[in-house]
Order: sequence, then structure tokens, then C-alpha cells
Amino acid sequence: MRDSPDVLVPEVRDVKNKAIKFSAALKVGEHEDFDFVRTLYEGAIAGGAASLVVEAALYPIDTIKTRLQAVHGGGKVVLKGLYSGLAGNLVGMLPATAVFVGVYEPTKQKLLKSLPENLNALAHLAAGVVGGVASSIIRVPTEVVKQRMQTSHFASASNAVHVIVSREGFKGLYAGYGSFLLRDLPFDAIQFCIYEQLRIGYKLAAKRDPNDPENAIIGAFSGAVTGAITTPFDVIKTRLMVQGSNSQYQGIRDCCRTIMKEEGARAFLKGIGPRVLWIGLGGAIFFGVLEKTKQMLANKGRPVPEKPVESR
Repeated sequence: MRDSPDVLVPEVRDVKNKAIKFSAALKVGEHEDFDFVRTLYEGAIAGGAASLVVEAALYPIDTIKTRLQAVHGGGKVVLKGLYSGLAGNLVGMLPATAVFVGVYEPTKQKLLKSLPENLNALAHLAAGVVGGVASSIIRVPTEVVKQRMQTSHFASASNAVHVIVSREGFKGLYAGYGSFLLRDLPFDAIQFCIYEQLRIGYKLAAKRDPNDPENAIIGAFSGAVTGAITTPFDVIKTRLMVQGSNSQYQGIRDCCRTIMKEEGARAFLKGIGPRVLWIGLGGAIFFGVLEKTKQMLANKGRPVPEKPVESR
């Protein structure tokens, strides 16, 4: 016996209403005024907290990766002083990551509002690039000092800054800036795009937001994949940053040619194991802490928008 139209209509309406409510929950503040300053502030706080945890926990893996990439030919990698440069790195990375996430979040939300829904991946990619450019002013000098210390050039961050500026000028702190952008702009854009798209897909499949462990798993996957893809850029960036005043390489092209000629194509994958491990674990911690901190700040500062007001 077929159902009557009177029975079917309420069921269809109910399904349609649920779909509309869930679709609205995925959109960013569709019915709210966009608070740029608050979004920037919350993103900066969450990014700084996430960066602190990642750097403190995984710094030795990053040091091993840097030494593997910096060594030429069959040179040996020293495993002492794996925390060299951590304090100085934290001083730079905390504000750098705060700037990145603080710029990324409001830029993403503005673009998501402006672009069609089927182009949300483009919004995530573009926001990652904008955030990367904004934070590079702090990240590059921090990276230069950190990697010089990791390869045992200096004893302290302050000594490293003083010597670099006296020998190479202020521009020495921005050594390898072009290669840094070549690595980090694609890295930031791809990692955050993969992460955001996986979260959206998960929401659609599970009909709920990912919980903390699920955010960490998604973050680990996006980090590991992006880390592997961008390893050749990271090798080039490391070589240019740690060469100092010796100027063995005269730019990105010369660096690529010299590495290929003297060490072969496999040299561009040096340190890929520690890099994937470091960024995969780092992605799990970073995005897990990031989402939790954003959630705590949002719950503390304003009512949760997903909960509808019950009519009386």
C-alpha cells in the first residue's frame, strides 16, 4: 500500500529542514556580524598556544632533520645538543604563528562569505598564502637563527643575531627569504586547505563537528602529506639559510644545480623521514590545540551560534 500525500509531505519537510539546518551550521557566521578584531585576536591566541606546545615537544626531531639536510655528501650527523636554539626559536615562533593564524582566520572567513560555496577550497588556499606572507617577516629571521644554532654555528640566539648582522648585515637575517617563501607559502596553503576540506567532509559524513582526537588525526594526516610534498623546497631553504657568509650557493637556481650535480636527485629528499614524522606529529598537536583553544575562547566570549533559540 502506497503512503498518502498527507503522510509524505511532513516527512519531506522534516528531511528538508534538517538538511537546511546542517548546511547552515557549516557556514561561517551567516547570520552574525563579522567581528574582524575578535576573530584576529582569538586566532592569534590559539595559534600562539598551539605553536608553543608543538615547538617544545618536537624540537629535537626538527634539529635532526635540519642537520641531515645541511650535511654534504656522506657527512655524519651529530646527535648532541638537539635543543640548541629552542629558547630563541620560541621567542620568534610564538608571535609568528600568532600572526599567521590571526591573519588566516579572518581572511578565510571573509573569502568564504565572498566566494561561492563550491570554491571554499580556494578560500582556504588563498588565506594560507596571505597568512604565510604576513608572518614571514618574523618567521624568516627566526628560522635563520634557529637553523644556524641547530648546525652548531652559535651558542645563543643573541650571539647569533649579533654575529649575523655584523658579518652579513641586516639582510643576513633574511638569508634564503625567497626559498623560504617557495617552501612555506605552498606548505601553509596546502596543509590548511587539506585540513579544512577533510573537516568539512567529516562534518558532512558524520553530521557533527569532529571531536578533539578526530581533529588531531585530520591534522596529522594533512601535516604528513604536506611535509612529504614540500621536502625538496625545505632542503633548498636549509642550504641557503645555513651557508652564512661563505655564499656557496648564489641563489635558488644555483643551489638546485649544485645539489643535483654534486649529490644527485636523492639529496632533495634528505631528512624526509624526520620531516614527515615531525610535521605529522606536529599537525596532530597543533590542530588539536588550535581547535580546542578556539572553542574555549568562543564559548567564553560569546554564545554558541549553532544552538537555535527555542520559541515559546
